[in-house]
Amino acid sequence: MEGIFRDEIEVRQIDKFFCAEMGRQIHRYIKAMHGSLTMMEKFEARLQQLDIPNREDAIARYIDLNRKVITSLDWRMLLARSIANFCDSYPYFRSMIADEKTMKFYVERMKSKYIRYHQVFEQNGKYGIKDHEGNVLLGAHYDFLRTPYVYVDDLTMMPIIAEKDGKMGLVLPDGYDTVVVPFEYDDISLRDEEPWFELTKSGTTTLWPE
Repeated sequence: MEGIFRDEIEVRQIDKFFCAEMGRQIHRYIKAMHGSLTMMEKFEARLQQLDIPNREDAIARYIDLNRKVITSLDWRMLLARSIANFCDSYPYFRSMIADEKTMKFYVERMKSKYIRYHQVFEQNGKYGIKDHEGNVLLGAHYDFLRTPYVYVDDLTMMPIIAEKDGKMGLVLPDGYDTVVVPFEYDDISLRDEEPWFELTKSGTTTLWPE
C-alpha cells in the first residue's frame, strides 16, 4: 500500500497512545506487586495532571526506580496497540505494522523516551550519580551509594542511601546534593513498604519518613 510516511500529527498521536499503554503497564506492575488500589489511583491521578512530554518523563523516572516494569515488555505489541488507536482503517493499520522501517522507527523512539537509566560514576575515589544525559544528579562526594528500587505511588523523588566520612545519610539526586537525613547513622536499610527507610544509630532503630 502506498502512502506509508510519518508526519507531525502521526508521531504526536502515537506518542500519546503509547504513553497511555505505558501507564497501563505500570498499572499492571503495581497490581502484580500487590500495591493497594489507593496507591494505583494516586499514581494515575498524578500522571493525568501532566501533559504528554512531562508524563513520558515521569514514567521514565518511575521505570528507572522500577526496572522490572519493562523486563518482559513486548515493545512491538504496545506499539501495535498504539498504532491501532491512531489508524482509521484496518488496511492502513496492517500496512503500518507490516512496514519494518515504521516499526523500527517507533520502537527506537519509544525506548529512547522510557529507558533513561541513571549511572553511578567514580571520581578521585568517590562516587556520584549522573542521569542518562550525563548531567550530575549527585556530586562525587560519597564513599558508598545505594539507589532504592521501590515502587512509589506518587512519583516522589526518592532519596539515595549514601555514606560519607564513615556515617550514613540520605540525599536527594536533585543536582544540589540536598541532605534529607544527616550523615550521622551507623546503617540505613531499605524497607519493602512505607516508611521506606530504617535508620540505625548507636543500636537504636528508627523509621524514615516518620
